Amino acid sequence: MDQNFQTSFIPKKPMIEERVVSSRPVSLLTIISIFIFFTMLLATGGLYFYKAILEKNITQMKASLVTAKSSFEPEKITQLQILDKRLQASKEILQKHVVVSPVFDVLSKVTIKTIRYTKFSYSLTSDNSGKVMINMSGVASWTLGYKAIALQSDIFAQNKDYKDFFIDPVFSNLAPDAKGNILFDLNFSVNANSLNYTNVIKAKSNSSQTSETTSQGTTN
Repeated sequence: MDQNFQTSFIPKKPMIEERVVSSRPVSLLTIISIFIFFTMLLATGGLYFYKAILEKNITQMKASLVTAKSSFEPEKITQLQILDKRLQASKEILQKHVVVSPVFDVLSKVTIKTIRYTKFSYSLTSDNSGKVMINMSGVASWTLGYKAIALQSDIFAQNKDYKDFFIDPVFSNLAPDAKGNILFDLNFSVNANSLNYTNVIKAKSNSSQTSETTSQGTTN
């Protein structure tokens, strides 16, 4: 008997099972998340480069400032700053400075001939009233005596052109001397603005311009 025999093995089923992977649809939320993620990446990168550009610009500007500063003379700048402070201080002093020469000018215009003044002093009020106190002494000639003082008092009180110069004028300590003249003290207030140095200079300047205009008009 022939012991050689052939056998055939044909599998009815495949040895490896093929698995079919079913594709799942991508959700809208996933797409949005991916979009936001890449947008953040791009924004982060953009900010990084923008920061680098800003830092570079700042460095360049600092270098430009150093160059500009070195082009000026530091000592000269310091001197100019000191000069500016002195000018400001001088300006403040002038704005508060009081001159009494206008009082003398007005007194020379309104004082009658039989009265002369022998003493003069002034002081600034401490109550912020904006007034300057004037203290004077004088002599009224014996020819009119007390009548001269009364007349002068009326002139001070009724003169509207110089109302800012003679505020509350008071004659006191009236007494005759050995020659019959009448000695007196005179106190009154003056509006501080009328004695302010800056205002006085402006008034004189305006008066000079008015006089020049009047003289030119008369000549023409």
